[in-house]
Parts: sequence; C-alpha cells; structure tokens
Amino acid sequence: VQLQAYGGGLVQAGGYLRLSCVASGRDYTGTSMGWFRQVAGKGREFVAAITWTGTIDYVDSVKGRFTISRENGKNMWYLQMNSLKPEDTAVYYCAAANTIRIATTEDEYDYWGQGTLVTVSS
Repeated sequence: VQLQAYGGGLVQAGGYLRLSCVASGRDYTGTSMGWFRQVAGKGREFVAAITWTGTIDYVDSVKGRFTISRENGKNMWYLQMNSLKPEDTAVYYCAAANTIRIATTEDEYDYWGQGTLVTVSS
C-alpha cells in the first residue's frame, strides 16, 4: 500500500495551491480519504475528509477556502486550497481509512502518505 502526496510549494498569502494524492497497492472501494497537516513541534491537525459516497467535512479554519474531492476510479483525491494564509503553512499529509463513514481523527486512518510542504508567505 502506498500513498503519494504532491503539489505543495511556496505561495504568497491570498494565493492558491492544489494538492493531489494517488493511492496504490489495494482496492480502495468504500474507503474514506483525508488530509491532515502538521506544523513543526505540534501534532497532526485534521483538515478535510471525504467518504466513498461524497460526504465531506472540514476543520472550521479552512471552510470556504479549501475544497476536497476524489476520483474513485483513479484512486486519487485532491485538496484545492484558495485564499491561503500564512497560518496554513505546514506539511500536508494524505491518508486513507478503512471505513465508509467520514473520518476526522488521526487514529481512524490506516494508511498515510509521506507529506508535502506548503509554505505561505505574508
């Protein structure tokens, strides 16, 4: 099982980035997918999640700015990040959970990608 996240980079405040995650190594039918982020010295923070059937949840701080989506046939999911703020700076991780329910906590996830760095300058 392998999850590969990419799309991070350096962007100015107010800008946008699109993160992608591609999963391989098993059948992901029925799984939920998510994005977390981590700042040095802190734990991972839930950002967004989407179930197999399209139920979505976000952390309050990104609602209205970030959009999660997925392409089930390609085992890929995305995080469109608009109106980025310096406080969005973090390493972003994609993850997959063996559940049909929305998963918003770290311990619900079974597989993790390696992380991609997002830096938002002021």
